Amino acid sequence: MDLSINTPALLFPAISLLMLAYTNRFLALASLIRNLHSQYSQHTNKEGVLRQIKNLRLRLRLIRSMQAFGVISLFLCVLSMFFVYKGFSGQASFTFAISLILMMISLFLSLWEINISTRALEIELSDMELQKDSIIGYIKERFEKED
Repeated sequence: MDLSINTPALLFPAISLLMLAYTNRFLALASLIRNLHSQYSQHTNKEGVLRQIKNLRLRLRLIRSMQAFGVISLFLCVLSMFFVYKGFSGQASFTFAISLILMMISLFLSLWEINISTRALEIELSDMELQKDSIIGYIKERFEKED
């Protein structure tokens, strides 16, 4: 395959948007951690908060890795374009291939982090549903006792 300078350049908009999405996820997670920190000192159920902290630590590591692989992928795209410019087609193709592999790793980590955050939200929702069901059950019991 003959690699032109346009091929690696095609990834620039995609990588830039992906890095923006990763940064937004990081900022949302940072806000969540700050709120959790303030709740920790006031919260009586510290074990539940500690489980959330463990989950958030894993998500932070994943986001850091996602961003690192994305940045290295972008760097290798630029390096590949430099090699094409200088006429080193073998090095350009190899560098571009490594860049694509790193981008796939970054995307896989992103999918993993999304899966973890979705599971955490499902647990929160199920806790609320259980509380709602228990309140409704309690009210039903109270009305049945009065009859």
